[in-house]
Amino acid sequence: MIGAMGGRRARSLLRDEEGSTLLLTIAYGALALALVVVVVAATSLLIERRRLLTLADGAALHAAEAFALSQVAFDGVQPSPRLADEAVEEAAQAWLRAAPTDLDAVRLVAARSLDGQTAEVSVAAAWRPPIVSVLLPDGVPLDVTVTARSVFVG
Repeated sequence: MIGAMGGRRARSLLRDEEGSTLLLTIAYGALALALVVVVVAATSLLIERRRLLTLADGAALHAAEAFALSQVAFDGVQPSPRLADEAVEEAAQAWLRAAPTDLDAVRLVAARSLDGQTAEVSVAAAWRPPIVSVLLPDGVPLDVTVTARSVFVG
């Protein structure tokens, strides 16, 4: 008799779906929350990379103009500046020190003159997610490389 009563009760519980929508709601809510956290982090990463790119672009432009008048060569047709690696690195470093930024761990990776007229600047920083989560890493290193050319327009 107890076995028959237990069987009926088990079948009754299996047919009863009360509470299953609550579990679905909780599961979909957790999924939506995870999606929101990941989208916010991806947007933050994109914005931080663009901010780093803007900072590196300014440093490259400043470095491309880092020449003295005595370093301007004239080939008979048009004057052209000659950039030195040391001057390019010093100008890029000075720009990074002076530029206001709240990026984490900004540092100059490399700054050099490619052909005497083009300055190449590489800058690195660290990105931290705005919302701490087990879904995301603690941080991601970012690095960008920018070139700027110094020319005289006549």
